[in-house]
Amino acid sequence: MEASARNGRELLAAAGVLFPDEHGRVLVVRLPYDRKHPVAIPGGGWEPADLSPRETALREIAEELGFTPRLGPLACIDWTLDDFRPPIAAHLYWAEPIGAEQAAAIRADAAEVGGWAWLTPEETGHALPPRLSRRVTACLRAPRTAGPLELEDSWPAGHTLDHLAVTPPPEYTGLAGVAALGSAPSVPPEPPLDRATFIATRPRIRAKARTVFTDAAGRVLLVRLRPWDGPRGLVPYWTLPGGGIEADRELPRAAARREVREELGWEVEPGRLLALDWLPSAEAHPAGGRDTAVLVYVFDGGTVPDGMLAEIALAEDELVDWRLCEPAEARALLSAPSWARTASALAARERTGGPLELVDGRPVGV
Repeated sequence: MEASARNGRELLAAAGVLFPDEHGRVLVVRLPYDRKHPVAIPGGGWEPADLSPRETALREIAEELGFTPRLGPLACIDWTLDDFRPPIAAHLYWAEPIGAEQAAAIRADAAEVGGWAWLTPEETGHALPPRLSRRVTACLRAPRTAGPLELEDSWPAGHTLDHLAVTPPPEYTGLAGVAALGSAPSVPPEPPLDRATFIATRPRIRAKARTVFTDAAGRVLLVRLRPWDGPRGLVPYWTLPGGGIEADRELPRAAARREVREELGWEVEPGRLLALDWLPSAEAHPAGGRDTAVLVYVFDGGTVPDGMLAEIALAEDELVDWRLCEPAEARALLSAPSWARTASALAARERTGGPLELVDGRPVGV
């Protein structure tokens, strides 16, 4: 579905960093202004000038801790839900281990970080609030080769279920027993904005869920959209099946399932998450012309038998055609970023582990 209405589709984006040390401990910070959940992982919210969540992570660490880390691969993508705010697409990155000399050079911004400490994985699981604890604990428990992990509301999803069982999070203790972080001030400083105002003023992104289907010959299934009154809608164009995620009411896998049902008339379960493609906003990448960033989830639909292709029932209010395309034809029909994304997703079918991290269709962090 490519309708221009955006109500309910916007979400927040954030990026954090897992810093290990040579002893296998993890760096956590104390938030001086957070009375309820004072222990966190370094990181913060996306800004429109950030080219990608990876840049968000680098900027946030420079602002909070006073140095620029060397980031490794994406550890996980986590679509988190809450009754009191929009969903958040949370990206968590691995950083290269920090040695004693680098740790000594940390210069924390006192307004953002009230203290920092190295905790064992077990201590980290207890100190972090439950949702963040589930996310971080999953990354610490799973083999690195399984990453990036796919999480939904911080629970394992997709291929992550092959590596992690769904288990209750550790008991939440917060600051209790973490003396290295110091105690919370008796009168914590007031945050610059109250929670509701802060959330209302944060920039939003949008997200899409698309699915790659091929036939026995390896041709990829594309659909052609009906023209509509929108930035690209005056001329119908080709794309992978899928569309916007209704961020306020569904998770990415549910969105992929719904879009395939609505557009093709198929009831299929999304396969492995092949790619995460970040399309920057115009503020970060003027040539793209997007009013905000878009995060595209690309799932594997597998090989479709001829009988199933014969049963395609196009959503006539949205689509005008479908076609099975050899790679050269798909490249000619798709926009450059869409073809790069599709080619990356097809290549990801041949590898193990989690989704490729892409920016405008091109792999990053590899």
